[in-house]
Amino acid sequence: MLIQPLLTQLHELRLTGMAAALEQQLANGDASPLSFEDRLGLLIQHELSHRSTSRLAQRLRWARLPITACLEDLDTRTPRGLTAAQLAQVTDLAWIPQHLNVLICGPTGVGKSFLASALAHAACRADYVVRCFRLPRLVDELARQAALHKRSTFFRHLAKVDLLVLDDFGITPLSDTLARDLLEIIDDRYDRRATLITSQLPLDQWHAYVGDRTVADAILDRLVHNAYKLSVQGDSMRKRASAAARRAPTPGPNVDRTGK
Repeated sequence: MLIQPLLTQLHELRLTGMAAALEQQLANGDASPLSFEDRLGLLIQHELSHRSTSRLAQRLRWARLPITACLEDLDTRTPRGLTAAQLAQVTDLAWIPQHLNVLICGPTGVGKSFLASALAHAACRADYVVRCFRLPRLVDELARQAALHKRSTFFRHLAKVDLLVLDDFGITPLSDTLARDLLEIIDDRYDRRATLITSQLPLDQWHAYVGDRTVADAILDRLVHNAYKLSVQGDSMRKRASAAARRAPTPGPNVDRTGK
């Protein structure tokens, strides 16, 4: 059989990974000693790997992580007030299928968003559907959906994602309407899906931030009592990075290698 029609048929069947592997086998010529079954097995493995990579890329695009981060990049040497046991509880992701929450509090710059993004990235790698919003962006999106008369559709979508990440909770003033929208989002997910929230505000200030006592009681009752609570401490990582950059030696003048 001619190779080009075969490659075309593989692409028509959306077996692009298999087509790429076949082209590679033909170009390298290193698969000729293999049996038909072995060559077919290699093609199938390449197709499965290609599909897994494509799914991950799609999940990451949809998640819109606030920061590009992964668990392997977490700095565990710098003291942050977190024990190894606390990190292990959240990094194993068992809380996602258990429909629990993770609440990360701490001052600005200590790595809350980085940790949240790393956990969200790990969830995408584990084949969970993730959506991330900084709270100001969520406010804008709620307003946009309301203008399009699609609020209910948006709420249903948020209720279905396996992990919802709300970054910078407490940084935007909450109107009564927004507080009730937030309650609806949290209520739809309570005991059904996992939610991760980061905030500069300590947990004991969240009630006052929401404002309306009844709404605040309802939101916190659904968030706090079934959550892992992490209090991140330490100096600002941004300040440390800036100070390190200032301490770095400046490159000297270029040396004239001709000796002139």
